[in-house]
Amino acid sequence: MRLGLGILGTGHFGRFHALKAASGARTRLVGVHDADPARAALVAAETGVPAMAPEALVACADALIIAAPTAFHFELARMALAAGKPVLVEKPIAATLEQADALVALAAEKRLALAVGHIERFSAAFRAVVEAPRGGRDLSWEAVRAAPFRPRSLDVSVVLDLMIHDIDLILELAGEMPEAIEAVGSAVASERPDFVVARLRFSGGRAATITGSRVSLALERRLRILGTEGETSVDFLNRSLSVLRRGGAEPVATMPGSGIDRAGWTDHDSLDAEQTAFAAAVLDGAPLVVDGAAGRRALAVALSIEAAVAAVTTL
Repeated sequence: MRLGLGILGTGHFGRFHALKAASGARTRLVGVHDADPARAALVAAETGVPAMAPEALVACADALIIAAPTAFHFELARMALAAGKPVLVEKPIAATLEQADALVALAAEKRLALAVGHIERFSAAFRAVVEAPRGGRDLSWEAVRAAPFRPRSLDVSVVLDLMIHDIDLILELAGEMPEAIEAVGSAVASERPDFVVARLRFSGGRAATITGSRVSLALERRLRILGTEGETSVDFLNRSLSVLRRGGAEPVATMPGSGIDRAGWTDHDSLDAEQTAFAAAVLDGAPLVVDGAAGRRALAVALSIEAAVAAVTTL
């Protein structure tokens, strides 16, 4: 059995969702909708399905993927859930915590799957990080996600656009919410912060530094984990992972008894993995990888970072 998906929002990422749903092993595309009829018609023609009004699409689909701008996540997701349809909503889950709480509560009341599109959780890169033989206890995380400016997703700051990916990953690695948040940033090419540096403090003195920029000179995506047994360093763009730890395979002359294990990973289609996992949750009752509660946690930290930036900016 394949899951009949409707795509609400056919912009840059929504189009990819539509293409993937149309060719997925466990999914089929039943229709698309966009606030721009011309855009909807274009993607509909490309995928061979009808462009439909949102109410009609919700009625005929088995489940919905919400890929509209953030401001529309809540109303579209609420409409789908109220109609008894499972939902995969792109990150962030909603624009406010009140909206996120309402969606989580409605999904629970209806006993429906509510997944949030934190796609990095499905990447081969993050799987390699989780499976890396670090040992010991993580004490510090450093994440950098930077890209040249593109006139896209400017309805939100870089925090909700790019940084939220690493917020979600670090919350997953830390296993808890931060106790304190500090952040600085500035608007450079848009009306909202285009670069932000945030510092999160967790229990036991653990800390994370997250840098997000959409006005960078070059692409950069890195994660560094420091722990009691050594360091794990990941370059997501170059698909490389190095683990410096006690007893590693490649000796480090300046650190007796230590060594470096070097590895990479075989890439897979993260979007396909995300949609397949959503289909498994709906069709088979499999646990959601990123549920509404996880999306709510990432949003809460992201909004706190934005508030910290605003507080510093107004001083």
